[in-house]
Amino acid sequence: MSDLRDRIIQESLFLFEKNGFHGVSVNQIVKKVGTSKGGFYHHFTSKDELLFVIHDTFITYVLDKAMIANGTYDTPKEKLQAIVKDFVKVFDLYKAHISVFYQENIYLKPEYESLIKKKRDHFKQIIIHTINEGKKSGDFRDDLPVEITGMAILGMVNWTYKWYKQSGPKSIDEIGDIFVDFILRAVLKTNTYHNKGTGKSFLPD
Repeated sequence: MSDLRDRIIQESLFLFEKNGFHGVSVNQIVKKVGTSKGGFYHHFTSKDELLFVIHDTFITYVLDKAMIANGTYDTPKEKLQAIVKDFVKVFDLYKAHISVFYQENIYLKPEYESLIKKKRDHFKQIIIHTINEGKKSGDFRDDLPVEITGMAILGMVNWTYKWYKQSGPKSIDEIGDIFVDFILRAVLKTNTYHNKGTGKSFLPD
């Protein structure tokens, strides 16, 4: 990513958070960045594409990480653990992007919304597939409702954006370990497992 493109994104995040998507013009963005309209349009065809790129950045991150986890680890437990850890981490790495997403996503043009939805659905299907794989391998509970479990994981982790503060008492890695602990306790046939993040074995109470 070029320095100018990166600065346009960062300053736009600040302006969109403060004033809303429709409350910010390209003129305001280029003035804040210290570039020209030509500089803006060299990197983005429109303000709508810029909003799409902001949305696409963090969705691409979690999808790429999930695909890597799916291809790297042998067991469904390890896959799910890695997917959840990286999923949680995105709320720290792309905090401003996600804030703008929830605030301004209704303004995405249909063609961009379709691209975002495709990636979100792909990420969901990786989680669903991992849960199914865990049931088939005998690692996960036989009575686990796959679709509901997948949606519960997505809903629980997505809600992090509402309460997570970078200045809070827990680091994002510690929060990720807590989510992993909670989720694996819920899905595994046995509640005994080793959490790589904390180095502890969690046993049933």
